[in-house]
Amino acid sequence: MSARLAPRLTRRPMGVRDLDAVVAIEAGAYSFPWTRGNFVDSLAAGYLAEVLEDESRELLGYFIAMAGVDEMHLLNITVAPSWQGQGLGRLMLRALADYARECGLASLWLEVRQSNQRARALYRQLGYAEVGLRRGYYPAAGQREDAVVMSLPLPQDATERDGHGVD
Repeated sequence: MSARLAPRLTRRPMGVRDLDAVVAIEAGAYSFPWTRGNFVDSLAAGYLAEVLEDESRELLGYFIAMAGVDEMHLLNITVAPSWQGQGLGRLMLRALADYARECGLASLWLEVRQSNQRARALYRQLGYAEVGLRRGYYPAAGQREDAVVMSLPLPQDATERDGHGVD
């Protein structure tokens, strides 16, 4: 799934050699980050894991997703804090949806902290619907935080996607 995206950005598979930079971004982006072990386990399990880098090979973001029978589940997507708000999350989400669609998967699922209004707004803009709530899903300071479950249908043909099918 590696591809040249723009004059400055490249997506490529995440490897063990990327984990120092990935863990540093994760720690800078979250109060309760994934551990190095979480990333190692994801790579060992063969999950789809990609990084986004600029022409100087600086890591700007990454995602990890797990394919199921007919769906893709986004486990982690992170943009380096200094690069947030520049469309990189949107870029990675669209790339993941395109890949899942190419694989013939019917939907893309994710969980997001209930308090993360910025991410929830982005997901809604991209067509995700809030379909459920997982109580106490995320660790939080002295307690747990609920996760909003969101889903994006992945139509397989252009007429389904653009709504211009003929009956």
